[in-house]
Amino acid sequence: MSMGRTIAVIDDDAAVRDATSRLLRSLGYVTTTYASATDFLNSGRVDEFSCALTDVRMPDIDGIELQRRLIAKGHRCPIIFMTAFPEERVRQHALAAGAVGFLTKPCPTQSLIDCIDTALQA
Repeated sequence: MSMGRTIAVIDDDAAVRDATSRLLRSLGYVTTTYASATDFLNSGRVDEFSCALTDVRMPDIDGIELQRRLIAKGHRCPIIFMTAFPEERVRQHALAAGAVGFLTKPCPTQSLIDCIDTALQA
């Protein structure tokens, strides 16, 4: 199942962050939540995660910029984007840069699980 898999949940919306983390913990994953991409990048733990779920639109550093910075620093943590504002141009950019998934909030639980399974197999 999910033994030893730690997932970062990065979202400026506390309700989404908490609900996503609770769901993942109910599936056996260990989660750490971050209210911003800046908090995640400054955590000193970026390399500890098996996967990162991130919002696209966030203050300061958005999800696309987070992805760009992680790639630039050589971090290879699989990324799944979640957004309430799906834009085809943004989706194409994220996927072309290596994102495992691009989900629209609220996303069906099974779609999220499928993306996580794909990310963890990478």
